[in-house]
Amino acid sequence: MTAASPADRATATRVAAVDCGTNSIRLLVADVDPRSGALTDVVRRMEVVRLGYGVDRTGRIDPTAMERTLRTAREYAVQCRRLHVERVRFVATSASRDASNAEEFVHGVRDAFSEYAITPQVISGAEEAALSFRGATGDLRAHGIPGPYLVVDLGGGSTELVRGEHAVEAALSVDVGCVRMTERHLHSDPPTSAEVSAATADIDAAIDQAAAGVRFDGIASLVGLAGSVTTITAHALGLTTYDASRIHLTTLEPAVVMRACQELLHLPREQRARLGFMHPGRVDVIGAGALVWHQVVARLAQHGVQRVVTSEHDILDGLALSVASVY
Repeated sequence: MTAASPADRATATRVAAVDCGTNSIRLLVADVDPRSGALTDVVRRMEVVRLGYGVDRTGRIDPTAMERTLRTAREYAVQCRRLHVERVRFVATSASRDASNAEEFVHGVRDAFSEYAITPQVISGAEEAALSFRGATGDLRAHGIPGPYLVVDLGGGSTELVRGEHAVEAALSVDVGCVRMTERHLHSDPPTSAEVSAATADIDAAIDQAAAGVRFDGIASLVGLAGSVTTITAHALGLTTYDASRIHLTTLEPAVVMRACQELLHLPREQRARLGFMHPGRVDVIGAGALVWHQVVARLAQHGVQRVVTSEHDILDGLALSVASVY
């Protein structure tokens, strides 16, 4: 999207949303129309910082990962000031609350965004589900992609599954993600069959847990969010470079998605790195992300889902609307 015109900016609110996850940190600066709630992108960016590296094992944020993340947060804050952002909301992974050295991270973010007087928030699973659902489904409805939807936000440490059509009906977060599964199981390059089997058992148990709280029957569109899913979609489309405009709202059959997942899972990292659409920071964890997405798609296909949609819009968009008080 392009930035709003000067006339539009006279009534729009310029806001920023930062989503700091286990694997990446992302920024959206957008103009929000207070009448319609429409978002117009000004800046959308993502950096792989691995804030959650090793937290599952050590209970601490790695000092190098901490500094890498805070350095990027400072860059984001400078960009917000230069773009005359009025309000900012910063949401962070639970590691920023639960790690034994989390307070250092909190202070670093406060210092970076001192002008905006914000603190990184660890939101509840219910609010995360609502924000992701709102951010992802607006364009789906606008383009006639039918619901009910199952929106799956596949992150580094966890995966959120949200069912709904016009609003959230049910949601659950499970502790499987591309970084967590890589660190726990997929140590070889490429992963061995035993490693894949162990990871699959964890993933399937998590999907069973989700299915008990979020019904999988009657879903018209399975919707995937976040970097693992968009990267898999780029591979399925045969892209030579990452093109968000091609990826956003792509609709594929489950078999096509599952084949792309299997290919990425079993590719050696050196070959993954040569793929033109592959972000360097995703090379070592995309195999686990592909395995999680494969198992989710396979399970929903068993329930009759024939449409797998990829959205480039997600919790960032929901956060931007929330900070503009139009959510």
